[in-house]
Amino acid sequence: MKEKKEKKKFVDDDIIKILKHSDDNGYSLPALVNLLPKKFTVDKIEQSLQYLIKDGKIVDDNGLFCIAKTTKEKPEKNAASLVEGIVDITRSGAVFVVTPVGSRDIFISGRPVNGLLKGDTVLVKLKHTLKVGKRPEGTVQKVISRAHNLFVGIIKISSSYSFVNVESEWMKNDIYISPKHTLKAKNDDRVVVKILKWDTKDKNPTGQVIEIMGEMSENDQAMNAILIEGGFHLRFTEEILKEAENIDEKISTQEINTRLDYRNVTTFTIDPDDAKDFDDAISYKKMDNGFEIGVHIADVSHYIQADSVMDKEAIVRGTSVYLPDRVCPMLPEKLSNNLCSLRPLEDRLSFSVLFEFDNKYEIQGYKIAKTVIHSNRRFTYNDAQIIIESGQGEYAEEIKVCAAIARKLRADRFANGAIAFESKEVRFILDENAKPIDVFTKERKEAHMMVEDWMLLANKTVAKYMAALKINEQPVPFVYRIHDVPNEIKLETFRTVALRFGHNLQRFKNSKDVAPILNAFLETIQGKPEQNILEQLAIRSMAKAVYTTNNIGHYGLGFDYYTHFTSPIRRYPDVLVHRILHQQINKKPPLFLKDDLEIICKKNSEMERAAADCERSAIKYKQVEYLESRIGEVYNGIISGMIQKGFWVELYQSKCEGFVDITTVLPTDSIFYDEERLELSALPSKMVFKIGEPVRIKVLNTDLKERRVWFEFIEKITA
Repeated sequence: MKEKKEKKKFVDDDIIKILKHSDDNGYSLPALVNLLPKKFTVDKIEQSLQYLIKDGKIVDDNGLFCIAKTTKEKPEKNAASLVEGIVDITRSGAVFVVTPVGSRDIFISGRPVNGLLKGDTVLVKLKHTLKVGKRPEGTVQKVISRAHNLFVGIIKISSSYSFVNVESEWMKNDIYISPKHTLKAKNDDRVVVKILKWDTKDKNPTGQVIEIMGEMSENDQAMNAILIEGGFHLRFTEEILKEAENIDEKISTQEINTRLDYRNVTTFTIDPDDAKDFDDAISYKKMDNGFEIGVHIADVSHYIQADSVMDKEAIVRGTSVYLPDRVCPMLPEKLSNNLCSLRPLEDRLSFSVLFEFDNKYEIQGYKIAKTVIHSNRRFTYNDAQIIIESGQGEYAEEIKVCAAIARKLRADRFANGAIAFESKEVRFILDENAKPIDVFTKERKEAHMMVEDWMLLANKTVAKYMAALKINEQPVPFVYRIHDVPNEIKLETFRTVALRFGHNLQRFKNSKDVAPILNAFLETIQGKPEQNILEQLAIRSMAKAVYTTNNIGHYGLGFDYYTHFTSPIRRYPDVLVHRILHQQINKKPPLFLKDDLEIICKKNSEMERAAADCERSAIKYKQVEYLESRIGEVYNGIISGMIQKGFWVELYQSKCEGFVDITTVLPTDSIFYDEERLELSALPSKMVFKIGEPVRIKVLNTDLKERRVWFEFIEKITA
């Protein structure tokens, strides 16, 4: 017993020593795990933190641990903390609040605030901030801001009041409309409604109709509703379109004379078959002692002036949104598909990073400059892949060298700690009415990875260049793309789930262990039925990448410096990066104050999340629509998730997911759910369902409005 106490005190002393040398911000649990000797497990560190908090020596400030201002003052017993975070709702309906980087997600217990929606920013009162073996729990005290205030639904009008029955996956409350806010809509019209007021004491929000949608197909209604609820504008205003139309399409000789002229250098684009906006091109020039490879990016900032109506709209949108049957663009078509698109056999303005390589494919130097280019050829990914595999075709030598250098860049990246996430993209074949007639997963081949490697190199190089610049000994305010170290607890949860699928991962002792362990694991599951499920779970266990002026590096890529420079047609941060970069190349004062730029970064991160939510919702809608016409058909799949009421099955081919009600399979009075082992069983029948098991199911029912599918269990599949 004495030996255990001395050992525990040694852990406590080490923690105190580290925290005394930290800044006022303190350290998160993952950071402490990395800093402490490897012999201390996460459990032991948590126990020591709990002891030190109770003893009043340290405090937990929203997941960041630091020395208490005075060790004589002990915190009140069961004192609660207030934490700000973003609401996340799981498919089973459980509510969590995602807390700042370094903290753990908080489970919301008790009765939630009225109308709590996914993405809302809320203030949570913690029941406890750290308890060994337990996740933090809390209650929502206040909604700080709503993620969504626009919804689509059917208006119901009576003589005394009206309400909108919202058609949304997440919004379950009708919206009350006063007579003066109906916009003269008729009963059963489909309308866009804006929430005006929704206090926590109100069961239903109050709103106003801002648009009557009119006649349109069921598909258009669904896709438009998804975009509107995500906060994206469906159309550009007349003022914006007029500003775009007035842009001079001709490139003047004066403008060309200010740039490097690369029109006679071999240049090509590589994009998807259906791409219309070509952000990037690659040039190739053979040198005496190696090669010059140029990464050329559409010079959007040349055409869009800061603070113009187009620029302000681009800030609001933040990004283009790609749905299965349409694109909601960040910029008007004249720019996105014409002036700024690096189309073949046309002169185009670009912002370029020009790399010099020796014959061993080692970088010897680079130059960043504005250029004018003339693309010789547009390749699809499939075109380029055929050339890579066969070594034959137009510009075969150029593509061969670019692919070889890209392989080396990729190998170096993984050697430096990058993680090889390769999540599969679901794609659809649609008929003339946008109905899905087939679903498949997009296969990433070397041509895709080659282009990605060159874009990563350009992004990293621009970020490193900007980070080295100083004005009055101060760094230049800049937009970085950061990715924090993973949360140890989320990684341990992922390890547990992987174990249920039959994969025994070793424990993640610190952040340096994560990349090699995960990469080896991701390699072993390639081509297996559970690949998609486990890759998605692995990604969710990591921190989310965001835009910020405060650089901490990009953990997932293994880069100390990273930004987004290569897609300004579809991402507003890239436009900002171009402007800031051009300003500094020309040795002019910084464009932004750091705090002002940080506000735009935060907005960009929010819109990026909103776009991702829209894209997921649209894919889910199309998957449900695909199965809607296949009621009664039988498919093979894998158990992908589980709760007390049943389990989800992901179909092998289409990746569509549906729910099996366990009461249709097992006697209701004998069902036992083991949450730790992720198993559902019935003792009398000895039937057990485990996550990761292959099963055969029949499509039972679908609900497009709720975007849900129900399956009927048929049998387990045995090898």
